[in-house]
Amino acid sequence: MINLYTREQTRVVTIKDVQIGGGNPIIIQSMCNTKTEDVKSTVNQILELERLGCEIVRVAIPNETSGLALKEIIPQINIPVVADIHFDYKLALLAIDCGVHKLRINPGNIGAEDRVKAVVQKAKSHNIPIRIGINSGSIEKSLLKKHGEVTASAMVESATRHIEILEQLDFSDIVVSLKASTVPLAIDAYTEFAQKYNYPLHVGITESGTLYRGTIKSSVGLGAILSRGIGDTIRVSLTDDPTKEIDCAKNILQSLNLRTFGVEIISCPTCGRTNVDLMKLANQVEEITKDIKTPLKIAVMGCVVNGPGEAREADIGIAGGNGEGIIFKKGQIVKKVHENELFEVFQKEMKELLAF
Repeated sequence: MINLYTREQTRVVTIKDVQIGGGNPIIIQSMCNTKTEDVKSTVNQILELERLGCEIVRVAIPNETSGLALKEIIPQINIPVVADIHFDYKLALLAIDCGVHKLRINPGNIGAEDRVKAVVQKAKSHNIPIRIGINSGSIEKSLLKKHGEVTASAMVESATRHIEILEQLDFSDIVVSLKASTVPLAIDAYTEFAQKYNYPLHVGITESGTLYRGTIKSSVGLGAILSRGIGDTIRVSLTDDPTKEIDCAKNILQSLNLRTFGVEIISCPTCGRTNVDLMKLANQVEEITKDIKTPLKIAVMGCVVNGPGEAREADIGIAGGNGEGIIFKKGQIVKKVHENELFEVFQKEMKELLAF
């Protein structure tokens, strides 16, 4: 079996007061879609992302005005901010001066050696990590010629070029991403990189699509990568409001038992034995438990006969029947009630469980 540097073995990098790598919890990241220079809109969006569970946020810095806006944005929020910069080293220097906590910039793309040194020296003096962001859509022409097409090896070699620039300047506060819009390519790139380096990895499937398709694509890709022990931060990239990314990311991590975010709901897909409006019941349970922070596993089952057995690991469950239903805890039936009272009794049992 090929050895990998798993998340427990990656270097620890500190971004403001958040530590990633070295077995620390996998951190959820997102990116604002506001114009950064619109301070009010950007702050409001970040605060909403924070409320939903975002732990690091990236903002675009395409010009001096957006860079200067960081001075006003950062004091009004709580989570670390990453400045997304392409090519212009002066914007990187400005972002650091304005209080940013991390840079996303590829050192090989910012020009002469003195420019790279200026960024690295300032980043080092301010304890600012640098993320090298490799994207399958922007691999260097020389590597495309060498490899014949975009491959995992070409992506890793591109990352290596940037890493070596930083290492030669004695800089090691490095995070790397190797994003692709093709899931198998992303899996291979992250896996190959983890065989070679122990720098922490920011994992994502780029340009994954709209809410429905993008959620599926991201879940498949991120799930495959994370299940190999790879990944220290993640982002679900959706063509939608960035707040939608957070719930998906939390569910991916929770489904792999990598993080716990309050309630996990188990519900069966229904079948010919179902004699209750299970979809309505499951949606009702989901709605009343969405803000509960206590780690709980809740089952919503359509069959009284099999429900408690199939969901015996649930802390509390509800199962419908023919005119009546049951409430069960850890597979044991605690109450049998008329179908019309089922949801109301379940709510009472939930309140008692949470109070205990």
